[in-house]
Amino acid sequence: MADSFGPMQDDNAGHGVVATGPDTGSPRKEPIRVLVVDDHALFRRGLEIVLAAEEDIQVVGEAGDGAEAVDKAADLLPDIVLMDVRMPKRGGIEACTSIKEVAPSAKIIMLTISDEEADLYEAIKAGATGYLLKEISTDEVATAIRAVADGQSQISPSMASKLLTEFKSMIQRTDERRLVPAPRLTDRELEVLKLVATGMNNRDIAKQLFISENTVKNHVRNILEKLQLHSRMEAVVYAMREKILEIQ
Repeated sequence: MADSFGPMQDDNAGHGVVATGPDTGSPRKEPIRVLVVDDHALFRRGLEIVLAAEEDIQVVGEAGDGAEAVDKAADLLPDIVLMDVRMPKRGGIEACTSIKEVAPSAKIIMLTISDEEADLYEAIKAGATGYLLKEISTDEVATAIRAVADGQSQISPSMASKLLTEFKSMIQRTDERRLVPAPRLTDRELEVLKLVATGMNNRDIAKQLFISENTVKNHVRNILEKLQLHSRMEAVVYAMREKILEIQ
């Protein structure tokens, strides 16, 4: 593929992404429907060209800012929204919450040049399931889309490192050492949350706890609803903050 849009590269330069969450491993019957959102038309076109080569991915629309992205998401109901952080009229992070309201099943991947910790944290809080820097290779974009569609969270390694550093600082700054986040979680839900926070997928959690994978999915859904979280990535942040999972 030609290096046709910005700093993305075709050769695998080793940037990679960090993934957490389930991976079913089963082939999808329908293509993954993607909405591309970026304020640079040439970049959007480049992404469309790259993704058009993937048989299991279909670009169903594009938008040039966050406001337009919300309208397009409501009309198209995409599986994945691939969106920049900083755009005119309405930025990607601000648009995240609205997109989750009009298209609840859509999963949002921020694809940006911003390596600011504040943008990363706000994106996660707003419901983004992935945060990738535009330095990743074109092949990795398609891989990330598939992973997020299968329930994983995707984050560029340099940003993951910043998250872990912040988690450690957060733990060191607080004297409070609570073992459970809230009495609303059952003992089993707390067990599941601990394993989710370690990056285990649903299949492995089921084996670890000797329960069915569907039961794990139900527990994860209940945990996110009770704690008012949007994604497994937010659950990891929550687990770190509440000292459910310690970082050594």
